[in-house]
Amino acid sequence: MLVQEIMTVPARCASPQDSAASAVELMHSLGIGVLPVVEEERVVGILTDRDLVLALAGQERGLEELPIAAVMTPGAVCCRAEDTIEAAAALMGDHQVRRLPVLDDAGHVAGLLSVTDIAVHASEQLAGEALGEIAEYR
Repeated sequence: MLVQEIMTVPARCASPQDSAASAVELMHSLGIGVLPVVEEERVVGILTDRDLVLALAGQERGLEELPIAAVMTPGAVCCRAEDTIEAAAALMGDHQVRRLPVLDDAGHVAGLLSVTDIAVHASEQLAGEALGEIAEYR
C-alpha cells in the first residue's frame, strides 16, 4: 500500500511570515495539531501545537506579534506520495515524529500522513511498531 492511498488531503499549510495567532486559529478551526510550513512551494519546517505552547511559555509578547518562523521546527522530515506505508512508518520511527508532510514528484506538499492514518487505513500493528519507536527514549 502506498502513502498516497491513505494520506490526508488537502494538507493545510502556513507561511513562515504568518503570525502564530493565525496558525492557532487555523488549527483550532480544523481540529488539527500540525501545519507544514511552506515557502516558495517548499517545506521549510513544521509547526505543531506543542511548538505553540512552548513558545508561549515565558513570552512577553502575544502570538499576534510572533511569526511562525520564530516557533516552528525547521527542516521537516517528509515522505513521498509514492512511498510505501512501511517506508513511511520506518521514517516516522527513525525520526521520532507522528506526522509527515507528503510531497509530490515536484516536491510540493500533496498531503499529510499520521500514525493514526496508518492505524485506521492500513495496519494497526505497523502503526503500533512505529509509535513504539517514536516514544522510545534515545
